Amino acid sequence: MACLVVKAGGRSVFPEWKALFAELMPQLDVRDWYDPSLDPTEVTYALVWEPDAGRLAQMPYLKAVLSVAVGVDHITADPNRPRQVPIIRMGGAETAIQMADYVQWAVFSLLREAPRWHTGQQERKWTRRGMPQTRLSTETRVGVMGLGSLGGHVAQRLVQTGFQVSGWARHEKYIEGVTCHTGPEGLPAFLGECDTLVCLLPETAETRGIITYDVLAQLKKPSGFVNVGRGALVVEADLLRALQDETLHGAVLDVFSTEPLPETSPLWGQPGVLITPHVASEASRATRARYVVSVIQALEQGQDVPLRYDAERGY
Repeated sequence: MACLVVKAGGRSVFPEWKALFAELMPQLDVRDWYDPSLDPTEVTYALVWEPDAGRLAQMPYLKAVLSVAVGVDHITADPNRPRQVPIIRMGGAETAIQMADYVQWAVFSLLREAPRWHTGQQERKWTRRGMPQTRLSTETRVGVMGLGSLGGHVAQRLVQTGFQVSGWARHEKYIEGVTCHTGPEGLPAFLGECDTLVCLLPETAETRGIITYDVLAQLKKPSGFVNVGRGALVVEADLLRALQDETLHGAVLDVFSTEPLPETSPLWGQPGVLITPHVASEASRATRARYVVSVIQALEQGQDVPLRYDAERGY
């Protein structure tokens, strides 16, 4: 019998996970990560968020580690993790749909200067005066950095919405309706044609700190920025500089190097910025449980599964 140990959402929500898996896969033995009686030799699968360092290595019959989120850096940060055990990223249609919904909202918010409306509301000011002329979505080009399982879906949604869309990825991609650029040599042309930049890159050694002032300065003016990838992709001081000297007219930020974002961060009070608490794409537990069951069933039948972490690519 397959045995799944769960560390996702804290001890208080484990009963919900157990009930979901009991309905979806009754034969699956579901155990609480925090259960002191848990025998690590019985565990064959682990669904986790930020597993305790070294704990996975104590499970000798582990077949796969499933991330409760799309990112896996919270797992790979453990230097003692069992390297031979595959790591599977969270997938499913709901994750991609939520991300596309959020990015669509964020891009329209920047297009219509919503951060300034929000500031006016907080200050009880009628902020019609001094607002730039409204631009049309059909005249705006949005650039998506990262065209993986989420980025590709986001780019397609933006095309369907009526935006002109460009995309950039490390490896060659083709997405209908999207002008795709590839690799370091394609980055300048990509940046130069974008009115709004959406960052959906994974965090790897190559992408960490990739969003610098020089990168933001290559965008068309006025330009907006949306970060739904990882906080570590952005050099925060450079982002602030770009906002303060109006290289950027606004930004929507959902992820940060330190979370929760410290109260002392100057981003809280920076004009033109909307901050959300890492909520861009957070599928329901029911959806994630269904995805986990599909992965376990496939692996138990000797089948390959998508969204497997590749150490060479870094995601």
